[in-house]
Amino acid sequence: MDINLKSKTAFVCGSTQGIGKAIAIELAELGASIVLLARNRQKLQEVKAELDSSQGQEHHYIKADFSLPNELSVKVEEYLEEHATVDILINNTGGPDAGLAVDANPRAFMNAFSNHVICNQILVQAVVPGMKELGGGRIINIISTSAKEPIQGLGVSNTIRGAVASWSKTLSKELGEFGITVNNVLPGFTDTARLHALLDNKAKKTDASVDDIIAQSKGMIPAGRFATSEEIAYAVAFLASDAAAYINGVNLPVDGGRLGCM
Repeated sequence: MDINLKSKTAFVCGSTQGIGKAIAIELAELGASIVLLARNRQKLQEVKAELDSSQGQEHHYIKADFSLPNELSVKVEEYLEEHATVDILINNTGGPDAGLAVDANPRAFMNAFSNHVICNQILVQAVVPGMKELGGGRIINIISTSAKEPIQGLGVSNTIRGAVASWSKTLSKELGEFGITVNNVLPGFTDTARLHALLDNKAKKTDASVDDIIAQSKGMIPAGRFATSEEIAYAVAFLASDAAAYINGVNLPVDGGRLGCM
């Protein structure tokens, strides 16, 4: 199977580090023109310079802060007024702080809902008209395995990931007739700065060493290791391709078999 994204344009959110950056790099290598979205201009410029452009791709970036949804809306609309339509939207936003749901300030839930659901909605409403004109498109949300099975100590994150999954499934029903698929990729424990921050936090709270926490975490995974960001990106690339045209409304775990549910 040959996955070719040449002549496609992809919006990739949270694309200056970790999974988002790996996705941007992978889609560019497959021929897509990338529009990076993140809040740090210097990092955006650095990642843009790393993207493959050997197939005539034209890469851009939008500096936007997802904690300011109105600003995001304005900047995305400004971009779309001057550039071509978007074929692929990758929604990817950093997770909320760790902690128990029962202890979380209600404001934490509101902020997370805004950063994830509201900003995702803004982006979808911006790109879907163009996708309809093109006769199809791909919307892929990077969530977490917690959308299927809550993770202890990530109360706010579990709640919001579930909300995004339900929103996504609803959209898949509404947009399928237009050739637009909406799917979720659920990364398991992935070797990123975010994971290591969570593991460090767990070690401090339990009085265990970081090495012990890492070993315990890997012991929960049949594969016996953490995923690489690139392995998540490969799954995204498939769902973004024409080969995945009949896959719609699914949650795809990429977790080495860790999930205990089907």
